[in-house]
Amino acid sequence: MADQFIMTKKGYDEMKEKLQYLQGDKRKAIIERIAEARSHGDLSENAEYEAARNEQAANEGEIAELDYKLKNAVILEENTDTSFVHVGSKVLVYDEEFDEEVEYEITGTTEANAMENKISNDSPVGNALLKHKVGDIVKVNAPDGEYKLKIMQIS
Repeated sequence: MADQFIMTKKGYDEMKEKLQYLQGDKRKAIIERIAEARSHGDLSENAEYEAARNEQAANEGEIAELDYKLKNAVILEENTDTSFVHVGSKVLVYDEEFDEEVEYEITGTTEANAMENKISNDSPVGNALLKHKVGDIVKVNAPDGEYKLKIMQIS
């Protein structure tokens, strides 16, 4: 059975757009760099050629990965229900231990981005928050131990 990649429609569209860029403009630019490097002669000592070929391999690998994820995507319908946490929710939580509030957006694994506080539904925090309501205190089983978060708001 193939892997399934849960994502929002927005995440799917962004991934599709990136794939088109990699297959089009970026692939063409790399091919031009390879041709330019070949014109410089001896390929065995041509660092520019080697770098372009490595970039081509990395680009083709990323194309294959994105294509696989798109073919196996499970697109979630937009859910505006704020009575409980689900994929697509923005959740404001209070961490008593650090006396701070943090807002997370629950996403599928392909859209997670820690720098933007977008966390996967499979992550310890994301998984702990799912299906809970405002006011609930959830236990997060993290690799470095267990801690609690209180759900303050769901949007």
